[in-house]
Amino acid sequence: MTDRSPPRAPVTVPGTGFEMVLVPALNDNYVYLVRDPDTGTVAVVDPGEAAPVIAALDARGWRPSIVFNTHHHPDHVGGNQALKDRYGARVVGPAADAHRIATLDEPVADGDPVRVGAIAGRVVETPGHTSGHIALVFEDARALFCGDTLFALGCGRLFEGTPEQMWASLSRFADLPDDMAVCCAHEYTAANARFALTVEPDNAALRTRAAEVAAAAEAGRPTVPSTLGAERATNPFLRADRPELAAAQGLEGAPAAAVFAAVRAAKDRF
Repeated sequence: MTDRSPPRAPVTVPGTGFEMVLVPALNDNYVYLVRDPDTGTVAVVDPGEAAPVIAALDARGWRPSIVFNTHHHPDHVGGNQALKDRYGARVVGPAADAHRIATLDEPVADGDPVRVGAIAGRVVETPGHTSGHIALVFEDARALFCGDTLFALGCGRLFEGTPEQMWASLSRFADLPDDMAVCCAHEYTAANARFALTVEPDNAALRTRAAEVAAAAEAGRPTVPSTLGAERATNPFLRADRPELAAAQGLEGAPAAAVFAAVRAAKDRF
């Protein structure tokens, strides 16, 4: 099956404390619009381009005061300047990438608080995909904005980090609840599912999920956000510490980081 492109129209996302809209952008990116229903404060997460974001905001009468960036790649920051110019929004992003995000107004680092109106969150540094990557955790709202660190059934390529760094970064999500929405930034899930089945072909939950993902992709429906519970049950990159996955890779007793490295290398060749 050939993967379909993500939907071209914004999609309202239920199930978190935010009013959330998923906006397709570029080829396979998603931009998140989030609004605190109590204060009306609006934020935009990882705007790779401005035009579809502006259209979705203006259609709802929303004016963002914050733009969050998880890392410096152009498909996550390309819309920053236009959103600043149009709405006066301030850009919040990783301090470690301050020299690579020209539009950055407020650099943040590990443990720093962030807010969208009355909804509080925190910054978690997650190097691996890039050296300065961050995630944004809003525990009360049950939303994790993880950029390109964690994908539905996958994880980001290691452009600037090591497998050990990325496994440590993914492990920082271990204490978050199963019902936390995994708000990742790309529609890669169908391809990720096909790979995951080569890693754990006997995982019944994965087989069921892969079928659901294939049907959604064929119909052009978004497959994200997912939940951390679903990822823990089916995503091989979060399961590197599981004995059954190590055994499936012929790595019984190996450290989890070594199992992760083997799976990541296999995905790079897939």
